[in-house]
Amino acid sequence: MDYKFHTIGTTSDNSIAFKTKLIGFITKDISLRANKAIGGLFNSIFDNVVELIVAIIALKDGQIRVVQASILGSIISNLLLVLGMCFVAGGISHKTQKFNQTAAQTSSSLMTLACIGLIIPAAFNLAVEKINSNTNEQRKGELLNLSHGTAVVLLIIYILYLLFQLKTHTKLYQEGQEEKERPQLSPIVSLFLLAVVTVAVAFSAKYLVGSIEGFVTSSGLSKSFIGLILLPIVCNIAELANVVTAAIKNKMNFAINVTAGNSMHIALFISPLLVILGWIIKQEMTLFFQLFETIVLFISILITNYLIQDGESNWLEGGVKIPI
Repeated sequence: MDYKFHTIGTTSDNSIAFKTKLIGFITKDISLRANKAIGGLFNSIFDNVVELIVAIIALKDGQIRVVQASILGSIISNLLLVLGMCFVAGGISHKTQKFNQTAAQTSSSLMTLACIGLIIPAAFNLAVEKINSNTNEQRKGELLNLSHGTAVVLLIIYILYLLFQLKTHTKLYQEGQEEKERPQLSPIVSLFLLAVVTVAVAFSAKYLVGSIEGFVTSSGLSKSFIGLILLPIVCNIAELANVVTAAIKNKMNFAINVTAGNSMHIALFISPLLVILGWIIKQEMTLFFQLFETIVLFISILITNYLIQDGESNWLEGGVKIPI
């Protein structure tokens, strides 16, 4: 028990954080060889690969609460902590920073749509609980069916978003992202290192997920807290460092696109993918989250939409987001 507590508290967390940072370096090196839109998408996908691996392992072990909380925790962490730190760090160096308003509003609109998709199962469950006399098993089956249908819709929306970003409106995601850096690794070395580090992350994630039960017992913390707070912080360390550095260099288009892109990737791709994977492996993974978590998600997206709608940011706006 003490060993497991030590594992999640120190060794495993530090190992995953280091590998996350290494994945960030490798994916950035690979993305420099592609055009800005495809490079940004590649970064977005592999910036979240750690969250995806941890979630899949937890799902396989039947830890549904950890998976659900980690999904929302990652979205909220990106929208509040990471983006808030960008605004603060960039605002200290630059009085006011501007970014592409159209791209930002498009991202926020899609996040709002994704939020609605994640809220519907909770609203459905509340309504059915009050007016329907079905048993718990029947309600659970109805909730699973609704979650499966919602997951398919979210995946379709994600495909449309990729078409928008990579085909019809690529300039929105290229503007203001001039990059003078050159790749430091050869393509073969980059891909080899990416594969090796991803496998290493899978082993570390297995240790981390396996130590959750012992950590919960030893610390008295809930699985919801671990998934909602601890796991997203560990997985987002590398991303936080990258986008804060970009904000200090006044590359706010890049910072906004990465942060919002990661949030959308989790909401529109990872969360429905996990629901469908749960469907395949017979785990009752749904999009029904706890009421408190759902409200926090809604507030996070509402505040983010309000603060980026003018296409400008300053340190005070970041200071407002972080404490929430």
